[in-house]
Amino acid sequence: MTEADVVVVGGGVVGTMHAREACRRGLRVTHLEADPAPRSASVRNLGLVWVSVRAPGPELSLALRSRELWEEIGGEVPGVGFRTWGSLTVAADEHELALMADVAGLPDAVDRGLELLDQDAVRASYPELCGALVGGLRCTRDAVVEPREVLPSVRARLSDSPGYRWLPGRRVVGVAEGEVTDHTGQGHRGSLVVLCPGAALSGIGQEVGRALVAAPLRRCRLQMLQTEPASRALNTAVADGDSMRYYPLYDRPARAGLPDASRETREWGMQLLMVQRAGGELTIGDTHEYDEPFDFALEESVHDRLRERAEAILGWPVPPTARRWSGVYSVPTDAAVYFRAHPAPGVVVVTGTGGRGMTLAPAIAEETFR
Repeated sequence: MTEADVVVVGGGVVGTMHAREACRRGLRVTHLEADPAPRSASVRNLGLVWVSVRAPGPELSLALRSRELWEEIGGEVPGVGFRTWGSLTVAADEHELALMADVAGLPDAVDRGLELLDQDAVRASYPELCGALVGGLRCTRDAVVEPREVLPSVRARLSDSPGYRWLPGRRVVGVAEGEVTDHTGQGHRGSLVVLCPGAALSGIGQEVGRALVAAPLRRCRLQMLQTEPASRALNTAVADGDSMRYYPLYDRPARAGLPDASRETREWGMQLLMVQRAGGELTIGDTHEYDEPFDFALEESVHDRLRERAEAILGWPVPPTARRWSGVYSVPTDAAVYFRAHPAPGVVVVTGTGGRGMTLAPAIAEETFR
């Protein structure tokens, strides 16, 4: 039996930020992960700390606080690759630009760091964007991290604390008050157990299973790709106009004036999001599928269309694809920003962050320990 103040189950970004927050408060932490190393949605994303598109109210407040915390983390742990690049959502036509203008006039636009740019301003600010566009919406509050480096870098920092214990390859099979049991039969006790299962909505014990079966959650599968290093520097995150069909920021009357969505957008929930990695590679996504069971195969046409969209904005050839992948996350089906439940005394479940996990995880963890 291990003894700690807090037992955190889940080595993804939500679990890791809970472990960090507990350590920051001087608590002893046992941190368990089912896989030998995290390999799910937390490392299969674009690494966006994306404040700009969050829904007004609690979600935006969480995002703004999380942005502050990410800057602190970036200063403490350089390996996470925190960069204050901001983002640019590109308008391909006047209808998209009109929706951006509407959003740029919202009362919270200053808090979000939003600024409408015409075509000349985009060209002057982002000379590497040489493709067809009529303007764009810039967000100076958005940032970028390196998704494959965040978790090991933060854990390495936590390991400097004598009160932190990292136990990978330990699948939790039982949960009781202030205690979990892993698949080896070993128990782990703490005053608080924080379960962060991500998209794994079963196999964590009866109490948690009952809570998750009844939860307003569904799972989403995404697909994206990463190229070989590009010869040009793209010092901003980039989104296309289709992203405005997806995110709550753009739920405005002007959205009805957008042209009909393309077939790929309708069938795959496709939007272009693009970020340059620290090594020069471009990560390009993504799609949204909700009907399970998900196919185990990657759809080649999806990646072809994503590359075409990227090249249309860049105006220069995208480097060859180096790798492609899919990922699955869980997302609430109600109006909640994420899912939180207390299936037993001394036990809290935190999941359902969806594509907001990387952005919101530090502030969500802070909420847990208030």
